[in-house]
Amino acid sequence: MSTPTGFMEYQRELPADRDPLERIKDWNEFHKHLSDEQLRTQGARCMDCGTPYCHTGMELAGSVSGCPVNNLIPEWNNLIYRGLWKEALERLHKTNNFPEFTGRVCPAPCEGSCTVGLIGDAVTIKTIEQAIIDRGFEEGWVVPQPPKVRTGKRVAVVGSGPAGLATAAQLNKAGHTVTVYERADRIGGLLTYGIPTMKLEKHVVQRRVDLLAAEGIEFVTNTEIGKDISANELLEQFDAVVLCGGATRARDVEIEGRHLKGVHMAMDYLNGTIKSYLDSNLEDGNYINAKDKNVIVIGGGDTGTDCVATALRHGCKSVTQFGTHAKAPLERDPINNPWPQFPNVYTLDYAQEEAKALFGEDPRAFSVLTKKFVGDEDGNLKELHTVQIERTVDETGRKIYKEIPGTEKVWPADLVFIAVGFEGPETTLIEQLGLEQDRRSNVKAKYGKYNTNVEKVFAAGDMRRGQSLVVWAINEGREAAREVDKYLMGSSMLP
Repeated sequence: MSTPTGFMEYQRELPADRDPLERIKDWNEFHKHLSDEQLRTQGARCMDCGTPYCHTGMELAGSVSGCPVNNLIPEWNNLIYRGLWKEALERLHKTNNFPEFTGRVCPAPCEGSCTVGLIGDAVTIKTIEQAIIDRGFEEGWVVPQPPKVRTGKRVAVVGSGPAGLATAAQLNKAGHTVTVYERADRIGGLLTYGIPTMKLEKHVVQRRVDLLAAEGIEFVTNTEIGKDISANELLEQFDAVVLCGGATRARDVEIEGRHLKGVHMAMDYLNGTIKSYLDSNLEDGNYINAKDKNVIVIGGGDTGTDCVATALRHGCKSVTQFGTHAKAPLERDPINNPWPQFPNVYTLDYAQEEAKALFGEDPRAFSVLTKKFVGDEDGNLKELHTVQIERTVDETGRKIYKEIPGTEKVWPADLVFIAVGFEGPETTLIEQLGLEQDRRSNVKAKYGKYNTNVEKVFAAGDMRRGQSLVVWAINEGREAAREVDKYLMGSSMLP
């Protein structure tokens, strides 16, 4: 334990962010950093409690509680308090292959289940995690560690997102020869195309990819398995195949006027902007530009929030984000949302904070249902119509939406981005391999085992569990690698 009374002596402190009105002028990460002394003080707030829920990932009431990769949080908090940065890095890497990703984009369910949060503000776990790995790279402590012996077994990993990279890293560590296939032109999956650069700068992703390549992993881009290479070819060439292709089939909406010009899927908008930015600093114009447009985002989750932030950086005229959910309370409901569940409370995410700074109010409209899109005589979107709703849950747990008469509204709109989730993985490879699917169309493979109904084919990450967090993808990639290692060798030393 750092100090038994640290949580009483010190207040929670987070690093300041760059001013919202300044940061919307660029595409760089917006967080600043705490000093070593501030980090030491924050580490001192960790109680090392008897039952540390922070590092035991589980799902409670439909959300994540604790860390899915089981980070040894109290241990590295204590090491930071003692100034033992290199030892903290070693402890962090024991459970997490990519803390530079989770330290930036994870919503920190560990903090939601922090014991200190029962009586005050949680420990700044995520901030300390990022500081440890960033320090490790700065000091040159993170170096390639290729395996000393190769097993002669060859494994193909399909998809280079967090699940695929974690799978590849662990299998390579076990001595297997790993090839990662990615259909895009850059490695990283949603880490590269999906998460905007202001949340995760792409040199951070490439730095890790270069490290993995130096350790012996082969990366093949611009290659879609099932089209450029058939599934059967892959099975013939490799001793095992791990599918980590994600849940990339975006859910659409069936609304009158959906065909109008100006209505787009959110990921087309985000990915186009990211690719253009990486290719040409947006000079090639190969993206949907929201400059001087009235923008509406349908969807209240992270993808919708990223659309808001992107539209602001394009220079939109206005931006509004619709959600069918009600506005969250200011404080955790002790009855319906008790600790250690993730706290469902009203907060401003980075994009909403930016929109409020620019336009004077939270851009979100809660409990809103879109009824129809309306266009002009040339087929261009000009407005959309909504109504307020009440959401209730019946005895079976099914959500029921009831429209409130008299709350109809017309919104001017030049661009609409649909961000209402994902329906599961794409089906080409699934059909070629004859894989079984669950009721949500994901590849059927038991959690903890990851083997499919087809011999030597495994599945992990969003392709198996559905749309989820980066940290869950890393968890599944690590566990799937262990199961593949067992399959290939009869036993495994992988965690």
